[in-house]
Amino acid sequence: MYNDAIDLRDFYNSALGHTAQRIVRRYIRSAWPDTRGMSIAGIGYPIPYLRPFLEEAERVVALMPAQQGVIRWPTEGRNIVSLALEDDLPLPDVSMDRILMVHALECSEQLRKLLREVWRIMTEGGRVLIVVPNRRGIWARMDHTPFGHGHPYTPAQVSRLLRDNLFQPENSNAGLFVPPTGSRMALASARPIERLGLRWFQTVGGVLFIEAQKQIYAGSASTAAASEPAL
Repeated sequence: MYNDAIDLRDFYNSALGHTAQRIVRRYIRSAWPDTRGMSIAGIGYPIPYLRPFLEEAERVVALMPAQQGVIRWPTEGRNIVSLALEDDLPLPDVSMDRILMVHALECSEQLRKLLREVWRIMTEGGRVLIVVPNRRGIWARMDHTPFGHGHPYTPAQVSRLLRDNLFQPENSNAGLFVPPTGSRMALASARPIERLGLRWFQTVGGVLFIEAQKQIYAGSASTAAASEPAL
């Protein structure tokens, strides 16, 4: 079940949300340091993480599921957000070089169909980056943040799900080690906490970052076998 778009907006306007945004955005940017000439689609509630690409990529669009609702963004300039159905994304075949999924995979009500649509719109050699709550992390256990809703995953579950749907997982990392609290002390210490977590506590990061590449087989994504994750 998807979070409400207004609740997501309010979270990212909070002190805790700003901290989470900075940390997660840093991971995303390190995965995609140069997107010049590329077309990028964000699915779920990606707008807190798309701004760095607006002036760099050739095209940026954000797709928000109908069950979640939609918010106009950016507030200045041309709106790039569209309402979308999970089984019918409003983009042409083979049109997106990079796809970012945030607050999407764990909330999807038609997971196989959504991933088939992601496969359809992705260019050959394109990449999808999934940000999803870590089943072993603290954030997945706290429902006062959007990362505490939906189905959390382990790295193995996400990798298996992607392989079953014609994607090849390539990189997997964990992040967001700062506790999900509004404590000023904890938030002010977010950077050293993140460094400590990356070095010693990888398995308990709040979110997982899984990047995968589109696979091309003789059959199409619509005819390939796909299975739900074992939860």
